[in-house]
Amino acid sequence: MIGALMLDIAGTELTLEDIELLQAPQVGGMILFARNIESPAQVRALTDHMRQIRPDILIAVDQEGGRVQRLKHGFSLLPAMGQFGELYLTEPEKALALAEKCGWLMAIEVLAVGIDFSFAPVLDLNDISDVIGDRGFAQNMTDIVPLVDAFMHGMKRAGMATTGKHFPGHGSVKADSHVAAAIDTRSYDEIYHKDMQSFIKLMPQLDALMPAHVIYEKVDPNPAGFSKFWLQKILRQQFNYDGVLFSDDLTMQAACVAGGADARIQAALNAGCDMGLVCNHRESARTALAGIENLPLPNQERLERMRGKIPNIQIGAQLELGNEWQAVRKAIEEFKNSR
Repeated sequence: MIGALMLDIAGTELTLEDIELLQAPQVGGMILFARNIESPAQVRALTDHMRQIRPDILIAVDQEGGRVQRLKHGFSLLPAMGQFGELYLTEPEKALALAEKCGWLMAIEVLAVGIDFSFAPVLDLNDISDVIGDRGFAQNMTDIVPLVDAFMHGMKRAGMATTGKHFPGHGSVKADSHVAAAIDTRSYDEIYHKDMQSFIKLMPQLDALMPAHVIYEKVDPNPAGFSKFWLQKILRQQFNYDGVLFSDDLTMQAACVAGGADARIQAALNAGCDMGLVCNHRESARTALAGIENLPLPNQERLERMRGKIPNIQIGAQLELGNEWQAVRKAIEEFKNSR
């Protein structure tokens, strides 16, 4: 059974404390960071060990490309998604083909080392946000939708579920919600017509969504990830969205409005999230776990959709994933070097 808390570990292998936490019923996921990564073989050994302890655990990573990719040493270095948007302005067909290849390449490498999914793609506008920028595919929805669609097609072809972030849109909000309260002063109509369109148009292909730690103050006083308006009234009821809802990291500064880690994860789950992330702070993770241990487990059928098609292969010192992988890796490398 899959629990409602996703947490992390400090090192490159499991400690006795990690093993103890992995066995808690309400722990449902593990997220890996750069500090957990030494080589492809080490990552696969780590994820295999996690599943020996907890066979039903979901393992995730942020492997977007550009400045947000945790798997580096021994893995393909991916371009920032905004580079596909730049190419799309002059060579749209080439940009779409490369975006599909990049989604496949990212997913095939992540799956090979035993990780179920990457929290990708970003559906936010490449606009004024300090934290989004070229993590977004393009500066307008007309370009974002086909590019993200192609990238997700590549992910799914490799066997990976998709997670769109950060609903209903973080690109038009300047503040970085990791370190500050992020407030959007626009009306619902403005957000709907500008930022939400990529999420609405791509919803059928999205297995999961991650709401933003942004307060859209003219719409609801709570950050979107703690908001029944955004998660239940808009996503579940108005758009009939039945995918997984993951909270963003509940240790981020913008999430602190809800109180301690126990109050934050309770607020996220009560608002409609299926799983809450508590990262980079073990004491907070334990507090969050204690705060939800008596709650019912989340929707199992929904969360099972996030399980990746992980190959039963031996991973050596270097990745070697076949001829298509070699060809795609070369194409993406050439594209990245040409920018």
